[in-house]
Amino acid sequence: MTGSYKERGALNRLLTLSPEELRGGVIAASAGNHAQALAYHACRCGVACEIWMPVHTPLIKVSATRGHGAEVVLHGNTYDDAFEAAAHHGAEAHLTLVHAFDDDEVIAGLGTLGLEILDQHPGLDALVVPVGGGGLIGGLACAVKCRRPDVEIVGVQTVAMPSMQAAIQAGTPVTLPAQPTVADGIAVRTAGARTLELVQKYVDRIVIVDEEEIAQAILLLVEREKTVAEGAGAAALAALLAGKSGLHARKVGVLISGGNVDVNLLARIIERGLVRDGRRVRVRVCLQDRPGALERLAATVARQNANIIETFYNRQHFGVSLGETSIDMTLETRSGDHARDLLSALSSAQYDYQLIS
Repeated sequence: MTGSYKERGALNRLLTLSPEELRGGVIAASAGNHAQALAYHACRCGVACEIWMPVHTPLIKVSATRGHGAEVVLHGNTYDDAFEAAAHHGAEAHLTLVHAFDDDEVIAGLGTLGLEILDQHPGLDALVVPVGGGGLIGGLACAVKCRRPDVEIVGVQTVAMPSMQAAIQAGTPVTLPAQPTVADGIAVRTAGARTLELVQKYVDRIVIVDEEEIAQAILLLVEREKTVAEGAGAAALAALLAGKSGLHARKVGVLISGGNVDVNLLARIIERGLVRDGRRVRVRVCLQDRPGALERLAATVARQNANIIETFYNRQHFGVSLGETSIDMTLETRSGDHARDLLSALSSAQYDYQLIS
């Protein structure tokens, strides 16, 4: 109901609370998905819910959390900042803290994903799973490995904040510096202590993906699967597409774990993806400032079956001489090869141009 797997852990934790704890209310810190999950089910159960979120949490997640009936407090620049403040406030106000990942009942609830996957696809050889604080992969890997020890479990983190990988290397949770990332749902500076033990025991390896690889995965899901995924949700697919999973199995399961992406960010990701694939090209062409010049340029573009999306004239800047004009064109092409053919045609027509990044 809230666009991610987090409901499993949040609801399982609520169902284990005593009547006294339920009357007192719950509190949590979250970058968005755990917040929505806890808010939704707390309201269903008639439990007061307070959520602390980083200041820069996407508006869609803040609005959705409030819409489910929770009181939302924006605090700090990272999840860890929000969590520290929430834990302190919760202790003072006698609210029960529902941790987003480092909690036994939350981990167990998330682990039900692994059981359902094996029930639906018993022949799987491997699973690729996004990793933030480790609740999902910890619970899932425990459940899967206890039933099928031969299944490979590969975790995926973003290069901006690989806290679980750092914890494995150090043998204990370590705190990484905050970094901006498109995968805000797994932007956790410190991996959980409980989840680290589970990852060390049940996960085969952790791999790292970068921002461009995540953006490419988001675009592919939109185009091919008609599925909207947030950055964290697409991280596992990004590892597979980039050839980083190290898997050569016959049947691989890839978790797309959340779809709560800000629409403005999604638009930018799509735009960048089109540019990267050579399907969106911007060129600056120097023209003689006389009647018919633009018509001839447009005809050259049309002969290559490219589409002009946008144009911008400038006679004062970019070093143009008197009697000349500079025109920026945004062009839609079919592929990188098509874009190269178009640029070759401009050169053959004696146009002085440059690509604009």
